[in-house]
Amino acid sequence: MSVRNISYYAIFIALAVVAGYFIHFPILPAAPFLLYDPGHVFLLIASFKFGPKAGMIMTLPYALIFALLTGQGGPWGALMNFLSTSAMVMVASFIYLKKHDRIGAIIGLILGTLAMTAIMVPANLVITPLYMGVPRGVVIQLLLPAIIPFNLLKGVLSSILTLIVYKKISILLKKQDVVTTRS
Repeated sequence: MSVRNISYYAIFIALAVVAGYFIHFPILPAAPFLLYDPGHVFLLIASFKFGPKAGMIMTLPYALIFALLTGQGGPWGALMNFLSTSAMVMVASFIYLKKHDRIGAIIGLILGTLAMTAIMVPANLVITPLYMGVPRGVVIQLLLPAIIPFNLLKGVLSSILTLIVYKKISILLKKQDVVTTRS
């Protein structure tokens, strides 16, 4: 791992944190406490450029810094953010690594969205009762009307934004002669 790439990782983490800090809003009227933020887009772009391993490396500091700066969820929120982001980033970038074209990116983003949603069901069942102090039965009742649709919609929005922005940022990084380390 070069110092230059580590610098780029830090830039992408910072962009993700800033985007999430300044842009966040509820996307489901049934669950206004679930907020979408576009921070994942920058981590997806970075993981497409540098590979799944780099994506995972960036996800942990992103989740911790985001929780510290925003106060959203404290350590439980950071854990939930890490789980959702890493599931999407890992799956999407791994598929893109194997099929490095637009179709590979789309398939990766679809499967990453499904992986994130699948991970967040048990995560919510275990962590949300601790995090929000509610009985598990309340969380079970929120799965179909709120938690599952929220994660699917979050994944779709992040995927669309990633597809729109990735090529432009990739071209910019290529002009800067950024070394990719896809692994």
